[in-house]
Formats: sequence, structure tokens, C-alpha cells
Amino acid sequence: MVAKQRIRMANEKHSKNITQRGNVAKSMRNLEDVKGVGPWLLALFIFVVCGSVFGMTRLGFES
Repeated sequence: MVAKQRIRMANEKHSKNITQRGNVAKSMRNLEDVKGVGPWLLALFIFVVCGSVFGMTRLGFES
């Protein structure tokens, strides 16, 4: 008896999900709040890449 009552309560609780099928948003999070790479991190990346290129060309010309 208890199992039937639990099933009935679960059906009532989740019945709204059946009627709203197909009406869900693409994403749960707000896409406007997504930020890319910050300017300081971008500057650090460019500094490291340019520095390594400078080091490799300098070693290449010495040998």
C-alpha cells in the first residue's frame, strides 16, 4: 500500500514535466555574463609567446 501511495505522489509531483515537454530553454546559464580572457592574461600570453620566439631566434643565429 505504501508503495502505491509513493508512486501516486511522485506522479502528481512530476506531472507538470510531461505537459511542458519541449518548452525548455537552450541553456540554463545566462550567455550575457560569459566573459572571455581578461586583458592582463592576454598580455601575459603575448609576452610569453613573443619572448620565446625572440629566444629561439637568438639561439638560432648564434650557432
